Amino acid sequence: MSGEETGTTDGTEENGAAAADGNEHGNKHMNEHGSRNGERTAVPEPRDQEQEYGSSGPGPVTGRVPVLRRLLRSRTARAVTAAGLVGALLGAGAVAWRADMLPSAGPAPCWDSLSDATVSGLFGDRRTEVEEQSLQPDPRDGRSSYGQRRVTSYTNGLARRQMTVRVHRLDGLEGTDAHEWPREYLAAGLVALGDGLPGMTSSTRAWLALPQSCTGRDTFTGPTVVDVAMGRAGLEVSPEIDREGRAALTRAVVEAANGAIREFGRSGAYRAPRDLPSLVTQQDSEADSFCGIEGLSLPPAYRKSLVRTRVGGDGGPARICEAGGRLTPKLRMTTVTDAALTEIFSRDVLRAGLSVKGAKGYGRFDGSRALYRASCQTGPVVFMVEQLEPVADGDFGLTRALLPGCVAAEAERIGCGPLKVTLP
Repeated sequence: MSGEETGTTDGTEENGAAAADGNEHGNKHMNEHGSRNGERTAVPEPRDQEQEYGSSGPGPVTGRVPVLRRLLRSRTARAVTAAGLVGALLGAGAVAWRADMLPSAGPAPCWDSLSDATVSGLFGDRRTEVEEQSLQPDPRDGRSSYGQRRVTSYTNGLARRQMTVRVHRLDGLEGTDAHEWPREYLAAGLVALGDGLPGMTSSTRAWLALPQSCTGRDTFTGPTVVDVAMGRAGLEVSPEIDREGRAALTRAVVEAANGAIREFGRSGAYRAPRDLPSLVTQQDSEADSFCGIEGLSLPPAYRKSLVRTRVGGDGGPARICEAGGRLTPKLRMTTVTDAALTEIFSRDVLRAGLSVKGAKGYGRFDGSRALYRASCQTGPVVFMVEQLEPVADGDFGLTRALLPGCVAAEAERIGCGPLKVTLP
């Protein structure tokens, strides 16, 4: 479930983020399609613990200040309520929701993890209510773990903002997480967290994979992730508001992940990134270096429809390019280099549509979506092209036209080439 804005809002209540470029492999192609000046924005964070996961660089991990104390100081009341949407979330399986009023000296919400600064950055000084589900085995399969938490803020009795935090294992065997989850959490508006953190962030969506030593992982399953949703996915307000919102959501996903790690009985913690790539605006498309990828040419028939591009996630688990007009993307090209994350497309690359053939892998093509999974030196990589809307007078031939060139050019960019694929 995604977080959402409820009730009436003004123009500053919701915020979103544009894509930003990373500074790792592929950045030589991003000078004109990512952050032009290479600036990064700081993520202020109290630090007072020892790092266990993520980057080995210096600096302690995120601190934890009980949020309830701040709320009491600011005359903010918190209620923990049972949710009526349990059936929709988990079918008929039993769940455990905290359903009583928090005591005056009780733990912070979200598995005792969110700090004072994070909640203040997200909700200000409004009254908030929390619905929290304990982490437990998912009744759908009895193996993976699941938990959820929602925070809703109120002004004068009206709901203003809502954040949803989930802990869940991404599925690949049944294909249930191969479409909707990437649409929100592998979008060009997200940037890599960096500093060795396996996740991405924006001002409306963020996710972070938990260590496999903590959760384990089966064949054809993706990582267990903590994902955070605030408002409508991809909404952008202004650079200043988007940067502030992204910093707060980044702290939230790192702190929630650390809370989940503790709930699983493990030690150690992720360190919040010191800074993030700068926000990225749309850029004019370059037909001979489409999406900032050297060697990838946009066919002339589509150049009037795909005049703007933006690229996010470079240097992280996935690189995403969205192209179209000024308002909505018509095309999305995704290169997933995180080995665990490629597994969420396991069903689609094997069973969705007609076969895509290549010497180093395999894939499928179903008209508006084409995927190819290759075995590279660093592990499995998934190349995906999706046509989101019709172009060129109703033409839906973008995936067929672009997948072979996308695979070849992206493989060269990441050091996996040469790769050649053929479509039926």
